[in-house]
Amino acid sequence: MGEVLALVEARLRTALGEPDARAAVTFLGTDRIEVLRFVDAEAGLVRYATLGMSAAPMADPTAALADPVKGPRAELVLTVRLGRADTDKVLRPLAVLAATPQVEGVIVAPGASLDLGGPLWPGAGFSSVLVAGSGGLVEDLELDEPMNPVRFLPLLPMTPNEAAWKRVHGAQALEERWLAKGTDLRDPLRGSVSLD
Repeated sequence: MGEVLALVEARLRTALGEPDARAAVTFLGTDRIEVLRFVDAEAGLVRYATLGMSAAPMADPTAALADPVKGPRAELVLTVRLGRADTDKVLRPLAVLAATPQVEGVIVAPGASLDLGGPLWPGAGFSSVLVAGSGGLVEDLELDEPMNPVRFLPLLPMTPNEAAWKRVHGAQALEERWLAKGTDLRDPLRGSVSLD
């Protein structure tokens, strides 16, 4: 477990630079989840990445026994514009999302919605996120066979209206709507995209 997380942290540092802050959260009955903060002042962005979710593979909730080696592994990455909102309070909510596979026995995959039931950070207009596909910002991390690679899944904050629309029309339709309207998904203060 520790070896996998050391490789994951090395991959994050290679892709995002040195973290300038980290916080650890432990929930009853779960392994520790850390959230690392990477500031890219030049681009005006701050990125938060989980560390700990990939320590064990996510188990199929219908399986009788969880495989301790094989199965999908992932970490979550959230990118927002720097200094526009108090986004550093997202650390605990991100750890909650990263603990979802352990707590609820679900597999977090691209196209899924994760709902917090409260704002991502104080005053945020988002209480859920859309899980996007990996391979962009941080490349997948191949592990020794028979372990699956670790995927670094970007999180796209959704307003309640967007989340409801996504449930009806699907993740791809929402992503196409955001693209068509030129939505800045990194803006922590943005409103809901037009869904007419």
